[in-house]
Amino acid sequence: MSDKIYFNTSAKFNLRRSLINVGTRIHHRVAPNHARQIARQLLLTPVRSKPNNPQPPAMVKGIVKSAHGDLTTYTLGTGPLWVLNHGWSGTANQFFPLMEFMAQSGFTALAYDQPAHGSSGGAYGHIPAFVEGLDAILDSVDEVAGIIAHSMGTASTIECKHIKAMNCPLLLIAPVLEYLDNLFSSVKRSGYSMKLFEEVVEEVSAQYHYPIATIDPYAKLKARSTPTLIVHDEDDRFTPFVVSKRISEESPKVTLVATTGLGHGRIMKSDPVKEGFLSLSKCKSNCTL
Repeated sequence: MSDKIYFNTSAKFNLRRSLINVGTRIHHRVAPNHARQIARQLLLTPVRSKPNNPQPPAMVKGIVKSAHGDLTTYTLGTGPLWVLNHGWSGTANQFFPLMEFMAQSGFTALAYDQPAHGSSGGAYGHIPAFVEGLDAILDSVDEVAGIIAHSMGTASTIECKHIKAMNCPLLLIAPVLEYLDNLFSSVKRSGYSMKLFEEVVEEVSAQYHYPIATIDPYAKLKARSTPTLIVHDEDDRFTPFVVSKRISEESPKVTLVATTGLGHGRIMKSDPVKEGFLSLSKCKSNCTL
């Protein structure tokens, strides 16, 4: 259900959206506690996507403990280590083709399933869980050469305050930079009761001591001193390309590679991403891509 909410880009009127709006508002008015419980299940439960890419024979699976349950990790290659962070309802499996390329190029690629995603534990997915999941992964390794992230994984990577995340180069694929606007706009388009949604958001914010108003990947990316490369498709229907273009024009540390015809998902294993990785992997903290 959550995928239908967050990945619904249609702004056209339809009866189903209207019925959802009326139904959730009535439910919230009649039984507010039960409505919030159901809303958490609908809004914070990602789809556990089935793997589409074969697992490379040399890949090593592991487990990293986190506050949100055991996280399943996938490691391939030798050399400088790069961490890969997937997006909402995604899995590490989406990165397998890119990881094979990275391993062949002399690097170690470490991907993992975020809480409540893939083979990892946890019941709910949200920004605090994504950030704490990345924290746990970074705590489990000695050095990190860089981080690659996709979609919502980009927002959690930028939000992460771990020293290893803040001081390394980033490769952001189809990034979510205006996170709050994307989130609230998606739920509003679905027809879901905004008042009910806002109460769920406030509950999560209070539970994890993570005020939603502090979430601002765009501003935090602009403030970073290490190089960032964005690879984004001009026709992406889920994360606006114009935002990536704007930040690349405003920040000298952010470089944009524009693609066409790759969309939001297929871009993850595209040649521009592979070429961008090689370029960024050779870049020092003060370089210009």
